[in-house]
Amino acid sequence: MARLLPPLIHFNNKQAACKRRLRGVCYPFRTMKSKLLLVLAAGALLCACLPGAAQSYLAKTIQFKGAAEYTEQELLRVAELEPGAALTQSGMQEHGQKLMDTGLFDNLTFGFNGDTLTYALVLSTSLLPVRLENLPLTEGKELDSALRERVPLYHGKVPQDGALTQAVGRALEEILKSRGMQATVQSAPFVDEKVHDVTAVSFTVTAPPVRVGEIQVRGVSAEMQAKARHVADSVTKTSYDTEHAAENVERAFGLLYADEGYALAKVHAGQQSIVAGGEAIDVPFSVTVEEGRRYKLGSIRMPSGDLLNLDEINKAAGASSNAAEKLAIKGGVTLRTALLYVAGQYKSTGHMDCIVTPHVELDDTAGVANYRLDVEPGPVYTMGKLTIENGADDLRAAMLAAWKLPEGAVFDGNAISAYFYRQGNTPLGRTFATATCRWKLTAHVDTRTVDVTLRLERKP
Repeated sequence: MARLLPPLIHFNNKQAACKRRLRGVCYPFRTMKSKLLLVLAAGALLCACLPGAAQSYLAKTIQFKGAAEYTEQELLRVAELEPGAALTQSGMQEHGQKLMDTGLFDNLTFGFNGDTLTYALVLSTSLLPVRLENLPLTEGKELDSALRERVPLYHGKVPQDGALTQAVGRALEEILKSRGMQATVQSAPFVDEKVHDVTAVSFTVTAPPVRVGEIQVRGVSAEMQAKARHVADSVTKTSYDTEHAAENVERAFGLLYADEGYALAKVHAGQQSIVAGGEAIDVPFSVTVEEGRRYKLGSIRMPSGDLLNLDEINKAAGASSNAAEKLAIKGGVTLRTALLYVAGQYKSTGHMDCIVTPHVELDDTAGVANYRLDVEPGPVYTMGKLTIENGADDLRAAMLAAWKLPEGAVFDGNAISAYFYRQGNTPLGRTFATATCRWKLTAHVDTRTVDVTLRLERKP
């Protein structure tokens, strides 16, 4: 008499997701009894009745099809299977579910022919690369190898969620711990605003804070020591960014030297040994500067060839009541002030993505640095939603009444500073003068709108 064998079972990632979400309340396999196909050994007769759920079968060999990228050892390890194991039908399902829970597969079926248990897998088509948000680790082959050693089935990409993504997060925590850093790592889909789509899975240290640590500066002349130290102090304890931290440090020093006339200055920032304490993870940097010759600022020409009127720029900037802007122009117009002025002109007409790029033309005989500007205006944005976060109704009403840019109008990038700093000797102006005025602009690339959030805080 032919021996009854367990059926071919089929389930997909939607069922697996349901099972994970409902934590055992959803039993996707029960809904498919009408579709179960009996797989019988050669010569066996088709039977209408199924075996008992507790009956065990000896799986002498176990095969995986459709997942050539992964080794048999990796798949067995994640499925928690061993050849020669005695398995019930539900056990085969449970081990298959472990593979589905990784998020790597869109579909899985399995069958047993009396000797061999076969899992047929369909790889997910939406796996994404890993992106480190603020982890003080160097991306590359070494880190990738460390993750592959710790996480079976990790081959450089992960699903948006699932057991594999969670395992990568835990592995990153282990790697940080091995380097003296106790941290909590969480993952989230990363949306690239340029393409309006999820392009990676970001891993972020959520606790403790990760900051730029102490900055050691080399190659600075005696004349520039105090100013370079001021820049170093201003960058220290700012938020650390895995991809851009070194670049941001270099930019801060580069702007200082450009302002001071060192048109050919070169700045290099390198990450040093990390200092981890209870309060934060501080990532120190070593900065090397090659100052070069100091030049006087000469002419600045727009793409049209027209000269910028530096006196006009100085006057416009000096009229601001913003202390930060006044500090920037102390001692006269700098290249940075001129670039901000030009960008401001474009942003006042809605070109919020405007990019101004200076190209230096040196006159070594006269010791003068002249600049030609390239401008990429970008699209025009309009005013979106205005939100005022202060709780007092009368203050919120006064702030709403003073805001003059209606929804749908071309957005003026200079409207915020004008709003806060040019109310004059009015009740609202006096309130602004005694408070810390904060704002947030949220640009929506898809709709070309800018949402504005305003908030007043008590000065300490």
